Amino acid sequence: MSQFVFGSGILWGTPQTDASGSPIANPTPIQFGTLQDVSLDVSFENKTLHGQNQFPVAVGRGKGKVTGKAKFAQINGTLINSLFFGQTLTSGVIADVYDTTGTLVPASSPYSVTPAVPGAGTWTVDLGVRDASGLPMTRVTSNPTTGQYSVSAGVYNFASADSAKTVFINYQYTASSTSAQKSTVQNVLMGYAPAFRVDLATPFQGKSVIWTLPNAISTKLTFATKLDDFAMPEFDFEGFADSAGNVLTYAVSDK
Repeated sequence: MSQFVFGSGILWGTPQTDASGSPIANPTPIQFGTLQDVSLDVSFENKTLHGQNQFPVAVGRGKGKVTGKAKFAQINGTLINSLFFGQTLTSGVIADVYDTTGTLVPASSPYSVTPAVPGAGTWTVDLGVRDASGLPMTRVTSNPTTGQYSVSAGVYNFASADSAKTVFINYQYTASSTSAQKSTVQNVLMGYAPAFRVDLATPFQGKSVIWTLPNAISTKLTFATKLDDFAMPEFDFEGFADSAGNVLTYAVSDK
């Protein structure tokens, strides 16, 4: 009896090396959360031999390729770092504040506003100020005039002519965290990429089709947003042979 496959299945990536090619001694398997779909493509180049007639007299198989793509909705910093960048991941928050409530510029000097950074964090980057009409105010080094502002270390200064007006301040900040993760990607040498093992299980009606790539590297990570839908990153990868010459293992419960 043959079997059927239903649903997106379950996909894991297990890191094998980091971005410098160094083996990972005790790798942690990472599941692609809220998996939407997975595709595996195994393809070959055919080499044909022709004589004087239109069709080939022989066909030989040339170079082969195993590629895949996964679309998932649960965004995980460990997955992105371990399977795509392979660099350094640390704990901590990097977040942006998009002000939708507004703040009044004081009616008397000093005409300055210091936003309260969430989570006892630290202000790091100015992302602009809008006036009550939603128009961007102009940033200057110092001594702002009407419609301008200056900022230093998270303190926003405005013109006396803009006193008692509502402003919307946007900025980026950092904060400590035991759960949030962050990483700064470095410009490393070409030729290196984190390698990982791929395991795909597609269970249905007590049976399953199992696919394993002992070695793979990611070729593309796409992060796209939509106005009225969830973000679903796409993760492309390509398999290659391990030290024993194994490229792909599959198992089908078709009995």
